[in-house]
Amino acid sequence: MSTVQDSEKALDQIINEMVDVVSNSKDEIFSLGEESRKQQQALERELTNIKQEVKNLIDENDQLERKLKLSRLRLSEVSKNFDRYSEEEVHEVYNHTHNIQTQIVLQRQKEEGLIKRREELEQRIRALGTSIERSQNLLSKTNVILNYLMTDFKEINETIQSAKDSQEFGLKIIEAQEEERRSLSREMHDGPAQMLANVMIRSEIVGKTFRERGIEQGLGEVKTMKEMVRKALYEVRRIIYDLRPMALDDLGLVPTLRKYIATTEEYHQVRIEFIMRGREQRFNQQFETAAFRLIQEALQNALKHAEARVIRVIYENTPPKLNLHIIDDGKGFNPNVKNEESFGLIGMRERIDILNGEFSIESSPGKGTRVKISIPHQSK
Repeated sequence: MSTVQDSEKALDQIINEMVDVVSNSKDEIFSLGEESRKQQQALERELTNIKQEVKNLIDENDQLERKLKLSRLRLSEVSKNFDRYSEEEVHEVYNHTHNIQTQIVLQRQKEEGLIKRREELEQRIRALGTSIERSQNLLSKTNVILNYLMTDFKEINETIQSAKDSQEFGLKIIEAQEEERRSLSREMHDGPAQMLANVMIRSEIVGKTFRERGIEQGLGEVKTMKEMVRKALYEVRRIIYDLRPMALDDLGLVPTLRKYIATTEEYHQVRIEFIMRGREQRFNQQFETAAFRLIQEALQNALKHAEARVIRVIYENTPPKLNLHIIDDGKGFNPNVKNEESFGLIGMRERIDILNGEFSIESSPGKGTRVKISIPHQSK
């Protein structure tokens, strides 16, 4: 008995030490990712300023070129009528032309230096973006390992078989949660967070524009900044809607689908047709949520992988079943070959199995895709 207890204590100690190591690694990865993000944001601010400086230099060079053209005309006139001008006037015109030429040369050198710096910054920003993405992937994998060590793995002493079963099920849940969190994090970072960061950068330019280029151009910058804020707000609302469409509880499945399809169509600039057959009716909350998620997943697959130009969503209520067809004219794929798209379809198939429904896919390369879903229902 004592030997068993000692073994259990030793195993617990090993697990705790592993948890500590993984936790410390997770903190280090997070710190590295945040440091890279801060560096990237600083470089992006510098890049914005350099782009503005290059634009200003180009404008100044254009003005200098116009001045040089006028000065050369004046110099030509003086040279042709040399006897009508004093030596001092001739010297003054020549010096003026020479000074403008010198300014143009210096400005071009400065412009070349800024362009070179801009290219260096763009390269570093891309490299940091890659590092940030890698750190996020590592962080996600570390979370999976950590959750596994702190939950499923500690239950291994109960029974080997139940531990194996819970391992597989638990890992699937954890991986799904982490993927959902990573997806949300990516959407927030690439969407609203990036837009708001750009607004902060733009706000620094507004004051500078007012001081250096006048009220009219300053107001133009303010208008641009307002549009950026509007787009950021739109992105936040879209993400909230994707997480849980509140209209589903209040309006029901069909109106929510119409609104979601209209929003998706506008956002992705793809034509999506919604065709309804049969009577519109309310179902229980769980069924409506499940049906909405299935259509949402099928649409996202078509948008993400199929490169479709036109998508048709057919909603067919034929009690006691609800039939859903999602048809696209995209590039199609081989359903028998495992690829990135097939993993999303596996998740759909599992949901439909839970609902005792039927699921089929018709697709081949170059001929689009047709997803058929049939699920039994009861009225609300």
